[in-house]
Amino acid sequence: MIEADAFIARARAHGFSLYTGVPCSYLKPFINFVIDDPDLCYVGAPNEGDAVAVAAGAELAGRRSVVMFQNSGFGNAVNPLTSLTHTFRIPVLVIVTWRGEPGGAADEPQHELMGRITPDLLDLLGIPWAWFPDAEADIAPTLARAIESMDAKREPFALIMRKGSVAPCALHSTPTVQPREPATACVTAVATARRTDMLRAVQNSIAAVDIVIATTGYTGRELYALDDRPNQLYMVGSMGCAVSLGLGIALARPDRRVIVLDGDGALLMRLGALAMLGEQRPPNLVHVVLDNGIHESTGGQTTLSAGVDFCAVAAACGYPARRVAATPDELAACIAASRGGLTFIHAPTLPGVPEGLPRPTASPAEVAERLRAHIAAEESPV
Repeated sequence: MIEADAFIARARAHGFSLYTGVPCSYLKPFINFVIDDPDLCYVGAPNEGDAVAVAAGAELAGRRSVVMFQNSGFGNAVNPLTSLTHTFRIPVLVIVTWRGEPGGAADEPQHELMGRITPDLLDLLGIPWAWFPDAEADIAPTLARAIESMDAKREPFALIMRKGSVAPCALHSTPTVQPREPATACVTAVATARRTDMLRAVQNSIAAVDIVIATTGYTGRELYALDDRPNQLYMVGSMGCAVSLGLGIALARPDRRVIVLDGDGALLMRLGALAMLGEQRPPNLVHVVLDNGIHESTGGQTTLSAGVDFCAVAAACGYPARRVAATPDELAACIAASRGGLTFIHAPTLPGVPEGLPRPTASPAEVAERLRAHIAAEESPV
């Protein structure tokens, strides 16, 4: 058994300063210590997949990060581990607990199957792993192995934590609850422009030092077709993870404004992320939802957005500013007015895709590396 601060101190020496995840009783000492440490950041995520995306965003912005979750929630993390961190070559350190360990302590019945397959699942995903150290002498070599693998392969490395690996650590901090405004309905707007026109307005209204994350599907491809820029990342896969990725970047680089271009279907897939954004409230993040009411890149099936007041949901989740933009000029004006506070913008759009829409010629990994270099090279206040 080790003390939480023994591992965290070693990890801190290697640059790990942001921790995110979903609680497990095995992780309680770790999470408590991180929350109490003013020099570390803990982001409580609504699910394991969003935690992976937050850590991935922070890493893209130059901040090493740790993802922690119980193995029973591993399934929620499979999507971003296979189509975000793997595809874009983003190395994050994953600590997964081993509930239901065969031959281990008695556990609840829901952990039996995942307990049997946890190591095999990591192997199947191609994620290198090791046992979480339960002796202080093993901390340094375990971290060295993980970092060597992450730096060489540019992919995650996992540590499987057994029960009793970390000594108890009490929580001393008092949670700070952000004030919420009443979730009043926003003025509805009728779409007047296509997504491409809205994206052009975004590009025309931001600075080169701003960072733009475009959700998977046609949004990223249309943004690329309009003007491929080094400050843009075009997500593929990991649907719904765009705003969590943007949150990680915003927390790692509070001096840079982050504009997340989301979609209605993608946001509905991970609607819980809004609560995480509302709790963290990064003042440098603008969350734009381009809502055409359909899953356009998969054949035009309708989403559920027609029955959702996104601005009211954002208000209920703690976004201090919510706006509606029905035209490109209105969207540009909303983005211009967004400095200094977390902002949600609902932008209804008409369906339609430009003829001959190209795909990015650079690979996702190349786009991510280009963004890393851009963020590292530019220094600018928000």
